[in-house]
Amino acid sequence: MTRASDTQGGPVTVSKEGLPGWLDPVVRAVETVRPRQLSRFLPPEDGAGRQSAVLILFGEGERGPELLLMERAHSLRSHAGQPSFPGGALDPEDGDPRGDGPLRAALREAEEETGLDPSGVQLFGVLPRLYIPVSGFVVTSVLGWWREPSPVGVVDPNETARVFTVPVADLTDPANRATAVHPRGHQGPAFLVESALVWGFTAGIIDRLLHYSGWERPWDREKQVPLDWRA
Repeated sequence: MTRASDTQGGPVTVSKEGLPGWLDPVVRAVETVRPRQLSRFLPPEDGAGRQSAVLILFGEGERGPELLLMERAHSLRSHAGQPSFPGGALDPEDGDPRGDGPLRAALREAEEETGLDPSGVQLFGVLPRLYIPVSGFVVTSVLGWWREPSPVGVVDPNETARVFTVPVADLTDPANRATAVHPRGHQGPAFLVESALVWGFTAGIIDRLLHYSGWERPWDREKQVPLDWRA
C-alpha cells in the first residue's frame, strides 16, 4: 500500500487515462476554464499568500457520481464548522509550490484528515490557483478520480467534525441550491446537502464546475440563506 507520506519527493502523476465516461465534461472544463471564470479573487501578483491545496475527489456511489467533503471542527479558529474539500497548507516536504507540490499536499492532507488511501486516487487535473482574502490562502484545486475507494472517516476530531460524500445529483438538484448572504453583504452560491450548508470557496468551486461541465440545472437565485455572523 502506498501512502502519501511514502511518495514525498517521488513523482506524482496526472493522467486522464481510463477515466469513466461521465467525467469527460469535467475533464474538458478543467482543461479550458480560465482563472477569472472561477473567481474574481486571484493570487496577489507580488507572490504573497500562503500556498495551499485541496482535493476535489469524484467517486461513484450507490446514486452515481459523488464528491468527498468534510466538515471542519467547530473549535477551529479559521472556517470553523464549515464543509470543505480535504486540504490545507503546503509543507516544505511537499515540494515546489509551482510544480507538483500541490499534488502531494492535496493527497497528504486528504489522508491526514479523512484516512483516505492515496494509492486508490488517480489525479486527472488541476484548476488555476485562486485566492481566499479572508485567510490569505492561495489555493490550488487538484481533481481526482476515486478509482479504488477506501474507508474514510474522522481522523482527528480536533480538526474534523465529520467526513461524508454528496451525490452530484443532489448538488445539481435546484431544490438544494440557494444564495448565501453574509452579514457583511457578500453573496455567493450555496448547497443544502447531507444536513450541511456548503458555502464560501468550496461552494464557489462546485458551482463553477457544475456550470462549465454542463451539469448545472436552472435554479432560483433569489432563494437566500443568511449566514451566521461568526461565519
